[in-house]
Amino acid sequence: MNSKKQNPLKRVLSVRGMGAALTAFVGWIVIYIAFGIINPAVFSAQNNLNLLRSMSKYLLIGIAQSYVLITGNIDLSIGTMVGMSAMISATLMTHGVNPLIAMLVAMAACLLVGIVNGYLVGKFRLPPFIATLGTMFVTRGIAYMVNGNRNTDAISTGIGKEAADRFQNFFYYGKTLGVYNTFWISIVVFVIFFFLLSKTRSGSHIYAIGSNIDAAKLSGVNVVLTTTKAYLASSVCSCLVGFILCAQAGMGNMEAGNTYEMYGVAAGVIGGVSPLGGTGLLLGTLAGAGVWQTLENGLNMIGAQVGIQRIVIGVIVVGAVLLDTVVRSGQTKK
Repeated sequence: MNSKKQNPLKRVLSVRGMGAALTAFVGWIVIYIAFGIINPAVFSAQNNLNLLRSMSKYLLIGIAQSYVLITGNIDLSIGTMVGMSAMISATLMTHGVNPLIAMLVAMAACLLVGIVNGYLVGKFRLPPFIATLGTMFVTRGIAYMVNGNRNTDAISTGIGKEAADRFQNFFYYGKTLGVYNTFWISIVVFVIFFFLLSKTRSGSHIYAIGSNIDAAKLSGVNVVLTTTKAYLASSVCSCLVGFILCAQAGMGNMEAGNTYEMYGVAAGVIGGVSPLGGTGLLLGTLAGAGVWQTLENGLNMIGAQVGIQRIVIGVIVVGAVLLDTVVRSGQTKK
């Protein structure tokens, strides 16, 4: 009887990457409590709401980068796609275009970038660093060009205050069940992509090419299509973050999303997604985004300098990757 009762737990713990994900969750809780002891204001309701809203952007970016990392690749164009999405949607709205149409155009542009990235890496075998570095410059250039090399005016100047308020409330300022909509958007996206990655054939193929691309080919996996799907997932999440930043500012900023691709890497690897490919769970990415934002929030609350914040987070990211490398090489004892 006891062994049967333990089977479900053993099955969960035996999932590759689950240990790292659970470790990240424990670390998140410990960090949160530690900062709360130092400054009780960390535990306040408003701070928690703000923390969840800010964490949501990192979660979406983390999902974007995690999908690509699991294939053994990287996407450096994530942050610039965020900026392109914000600028295209904001520019169209300032010219009176319906917000839904503006968002669809921005999404189409981001999906096109995802397809290009997927084919450059999957079909033409360009190193992902080089391929996405190129599209990174292209998409940032588009973000500059769409409004004549300047930030947009307030979106309300084009679509009116009422429509602008609806857009901003949906993506950033509004609440549902007492929690900011930004959080609910990220959770819905997380559930969808978690299901796709863990319960579908495409998800299995993503892990397969990250583990051993040659073996995946011999097993009949379409490497080009699978790689492109991973980059398309990255594009969708990046575009959504662009809408969130546009709603937050009420305008388009040409530099929106700057360095967000690195935030995505941090959220993923802190949660156990291997930059070497083939390993990681989006549950870990959720915890990694929480760790990242809790560190940032807590260090702000205790008055730490920005430089100190970056150093602490950088050390944690390097430590997480180093641990993954050591475990994979079988040198854990050493």
